[in-house]
Amino acid sequence: MAQPKPFAPVKLVCGVIFREAALYGDVKRRLVAEWGPVDMESLAFAFDLTDYYQPEMGPALKRKFMSFSGLVAPEILPQAKLRTIELEEAVRRETGATGRPVNIDPGYLTASALVMATAKDFSHRIPLGRGIYAHLEFLFTKTGVKTLDWTYPDFRRGPCQEFFRTVRELYLRQLREPPA
Repeated sequence: MAQPKPFAPVKLVCGVIFREAALYGDVKRRLVAEWGPVDMESLAFAFDLTDYYQPEMGPALKRKFMSFSGLVAPEILPQAKLRTIELEEAVRRETGATGRPVNIDPGYLTASALVMATAKDFSHRIPLGRGIYAHLEFLFTKTGVKTLDWTYPDFRRGPCQEFFRTVRELYLRQLREPPA
């Protein structure tokens, strides 16, 4: 009879949608205070394949991704998403914005997949707890990335996938390192 085993640690990642670079810098500082140093950070990608967030965030949006140096248990994903929702609200209050000045999406990377957290239910999303769902974004293969029917449009772009392939290489090296 197969017995359950502890989950392997995962690489915590975060995507931030924003308009103002200074605001992104503030959010990054807060995330580092929460989850430790950033070991990889993407360039800013134009968030221009959908206008989903424009009504509450305005035009000319950008997205950056970052990964954090420490590995974590995958079970923290709901807590991480709830914390980013709190951070978004704190930024909104502090800036006096009527809409949403930033969107912060945590997730994690494994050897085989990228999983993001969301508070929005849909047929392919897995409930995790406290109103938070897991969204399987894409799979890693021997030759690259396999997108899925529901992969977000900007995650389908080459530069985004290249960033996460590079983070995966770092993660795999971390798994091979002997514990300190």
